[in-house]
Amino acid sequence: MNIIQIIPGSGGSFYCGNCLRDSKFVEALREQGHNVVKIPMYLPLFSDEHDLGDTPVFYGAISIYLKQLMPIFRKAPKWFDNLLNSGPMLKFAAKMSGSTDATGLEDMTISMLMGEEGKQKEELERMTDWMAENCKPDVIHISNALLLGLAHQIKKKLNVPIVCSLQDEDVWVDVMEPDVREGVWKLMADKGQEVDAYISVSSYFAERMKPVLNIPDHKLHTIHLGVNPDDYRFFERGTGDRHIGYVSRMCHENGMDILVDAFIRLKKDANYADVKLILTGGSTGADTKFIKQNLGKLRKAGLADHFEVLEEFEGEARHSFFERVSMISVPVRNGEAFGLYMIESMASGIPMVQPALGAFPEIINKTKGGVVYQNNTPEELEKALKTLLDDPGHHAKRSISARKGVEKHFKIDKHAGEMITVYDKIRKKN
Repeated sequence: MNIIQIIPGSGGSFYCGNCLRDSKFVEALREQGHNVVKIPMYLPLFSDEHDLGDTPVFYGAISIYLKQLMPIFRKAPKWFDNLLNSGPMLKFAAKMSGSTDATGLEDMTISMLMGEEGKQKEELERMTDWMAENCKPDVIHISNALLLGLAHQIKKKLNVPIVCSLQDEDVWVDVMEPDVREGVWKLMADKGQEVDAYISVSSYFAERMKPVLNIPDHKLHTIHLGVNPDDYRFFERGTGDRHIGYVSRMCHENGMDILVDAFIRLKKDANYADVKLILTGGSTGADTKFIKQNLGKLRKAGLADHFEVLEEFEGEARHSFFERVSMISVPVRNGEAFGLYMIESMASGIPMVQPALGAFPEIINKTKGGVVYQNNTPEELEKALKTLLDDPGHHAKRSISARKGVEKHFKIDKHAGEMITVYDKIRKKN
């Protein structure tokens, strides 16, 4: 099967679970013999991507921002666009403040969803022309519903089924003003009429998005995220170092400060003198002040020698991080549609300690590879961390369950097969 996967890139400046999710599915589909072309949007994909070849980055973040803000740039010569969309420029943009935050980008979001009626219509033409000339897809998979403005033109020009994943769109939309937010959800639902199938990354998020986007039952499927367990080195936890880890974008939304405060509380007890906090996952410019404040808080508490920030988080560096920690917590304030870091961590035998929000209980209940706590506060997180720190036997049991749970429920090749079943079904209907 010939498949196009459209992926918004992060530029590699932080751990982007959605980017990794899409890329891991692409790898699994290719291993099953399918031809998959990855098309990045906005920013480049992770820096360890080597298979894009001559595929350009469409809707370059700098270019479309300037064209949205100042109409004069819509008539800029091609060489100027090429400069703005060059790799170094886009990598620089990825690190800038606001590159992954909807605040101030409401008009851009609406314009993108309007598709050929929006201010990026020339780029939409460029993208669909390129796909028509360079690919002969059987199906096109859009990474998330915020990209549904592409759907009508894709259908018109390529006449193939469209699949759209559902993964954390609410994180972007719900920070908008109420009147704008309602309009964006409605626009998204309207543009979704062109979609042949929706793939939610969890049962929780399927139920969350079904009424918002008016998705009929026959179009909605849940396919969990997954990994290849053989890609992760398993070490049973419960003995050895008791360090606590964090792996995600280091920001307020992901609750890094909640973990920092819980750790400061924990370290007041001499029984945890050996425990360190190891943080990784990168950031954007918008997170600089937040990170500085929280690292300052740790130093002020006398813990300068008891925490580390690892700058590298891709490839082998991530596996090295996994080997150093005994448990991981990413206490996302409002929960998440999934959280790929959970599966990566548990495949390495690391139990997760997560709040009872979003899809976290769904994932941990399936694997038995972690602890879920109520009320996402430093006090409750501290108590949850202690349930593993204080009981090596319980810790070891959760560690083994984490790995076995991933092997049983979250293997990427199984989920890739489920994806192909959906593709086949909608192809037969078209």
